[in-house]
Amino acid sequence: MVKIKGLEKFAPKDFPAHISATVFLGGCNFRCPFCHNADLVLRPESLPTFPIDFFISFLDERKGWLEAVCITGGEPLLDEDLETLVRVIKDRQLLVKIDTNGSFPDRLEHLIREKIVDFIAMDIKAPLGKYERVVGRRVPEKNIQWSVDLIRSSGLAYMFRTTVVPGLIDFKEIREIGEWLRGAKLYQLQQFSPRNTIDPHYLHVRPYDRKDILKMAEIAREYFVEVRVEGI
Repeated sequence: MVKIKGLEKFAPKDFPAHISATVFLGGCNFRCPFCHNADLVLRPESLPTFPIDFFISFLDERKGWLEAVCITGGEPLLDEDLETLVRVIKDRQLLVKIDTNGSFPDRLEHLIREKIVDFIAMDIKAPLGKYERVVGRRVPEKNIQWSVDLIRSSGLAYMFRTTVVPGLIDFKEIREIGEWLRGAKLYQLQQFSPRNTIDPHYLHVRPYDRKDILKMAEIAREYFVEVRVEGI
């Protein structure tokens, strides 16, 4: 059974234009050094697990009020029981958003084919060719491209997003990502948060100034239909 490691009962920013909650699943196949969910990624077994019955009761108690559930991690597609959780949500006529790093395109394709996902947010960690340095693992970049292609052709609402981390992502990388994903509907730049990071070095990295991120957003607007900035 799927292991829910966290529940945000009201997450107003996670599913645009809908009243939503967010569930967190443990474990991730990436080791992004700047990730601020270190316990969720490295030590999910140390966190309490919410029983599925508790989550079902939570949904049923909010019938008529809650509109959507976001499933994040970690990397939710790593959990082989994810579909069970998604169907619990869809059985209650709620919208489902999946956050993913794009490394499991076959599982993502299955959810799309089954018509049980409504919104996909994919983290674009870096331009192709630079992934390994940013995610701390060897990644078959063909899987990243496969996920991008699936999402763009799915007909679903979607978002690509990048956390801008000094030393890893700069103006040059934003332009390279723009060239790669040119014409995509929605791209979001996210401010880096130096807290509880997987690599302690990043606790001491100063985030970009607001003006620098806004300049990155201007670069991104040359390539994307809509660009948003989060966390500044």
